[in-house]
Amino acid sequence: MKAVSFRQQLPIENSESLIDVVIDKPKPGPRDLLVQVQAISVNPVDTKIRKGSGPGQPTGELKILGWDAAGIVAEVGSEATLFGPGDEVYYAGSVDRPGSYAEFQLVDERIVGKKPTSLNFADAAALPLATITAWEMLFDRLSLPSSPAIGGTILIIGGAGGVGSIATQLAKKLTGLKVIATDSRSETVDWCRKMGADYTIDHRQPLGAQVKKIVPEGANYVLALTKTEDHFEEIIEAMAPEGAMVLIENLARPMDINKMKPKSLSLHWEFMFGRTRPQSPKINEQGRLLNRVAELVDEGQIRTTAFINLGPINAATLKRAHGMVESGRTVGKIVLSGF
Repeated sequence: MKAVSFRQQLPIENSESLIDVVIDKPKPGPRDLLVQVQAISVNPVDTKIRKGSGPGQPTGELKILGWDAAGIVAEVGSEATLFGPGDEVYYAGSVDRPGSYAEFQLVDERIVGKKPTSLNFADAAALPLATITAWEMLFDRLSLPSSPAIGGTILIIGGAGGVGSIATQLAKKLTGLKVIATDSRSETVDWCRKMGADYTIDHRQPLGAQVKKIVPEGANYVLALTKTEDHFEEIIEAMAPEGAMVLIENLARPMDINKMKPKSLSLHWEFMFGRTRPQSPKINEQGRLLNRVAELVDEGQIRTTAFINLGPINAATLKRAHGMVESGRTVGKIVLSGF
């Protein structure tokens, strides 16, 4: 089967940073699905692992990246019961296994969802990883009720990114919170509004004054999605007493969390791959929430976050996608489809 791989950590401009290869098609284990990949999207974690950082690396001499996919089930393992051959699915996979830059991929059926019927494969592939991350931040880490009666305000730093785009929609549709999203360009302002943000502010300017101009008491919740250490003191200034903040990125430098104490603020971490390991007692939750989001999509409440489709899945287009992600100026999600 065709795949795109890497052997060593190299800058994306290097001709060997990503390479086209032909490898054997894998065989499913007991709870596995063998999925014929139809479309993928590219995430920051892809670029981090390629460069030698990030949460882990797929095993094997030839390493296959990719943790977002939509496709068709080709085979099922001996103990798999949730899906059958021919089913259309979407999922984020596991960093402990070879990824989705391949014609066929093995994935534990418990972290797989039914693809939204109203979306094509490319638009569906934009959703899984960011959606799982945003859902777990809102409803597991912050323990928000999925009820439109909650009230309050949430500040989403990096509102135009993949996680910010879907978090805005989930917060707006399921919690009733006012959403303030940060951006820095006219293009991202338009995108954040399209995703449902009530307000947008410029993260190049002090956050506290901008937020308090909108809500004088401050934001009750913060999703800190990018460069948290650069904004940390301004985030605290922007927050209401007894508020809560969730982070997803490893910090580039230490932060003094003692500064959160005067307002009795709480700090949470989100790591979506923690539930993809078979020993996790909540491994089924990711498949369940992807099925719920598919229903929301098909009901017209949630929309895809795909922004650009670069075309076929090969080393050339993936190098271009990695370069765009590494620029830090992407909007929504970059998708690729077909081999």
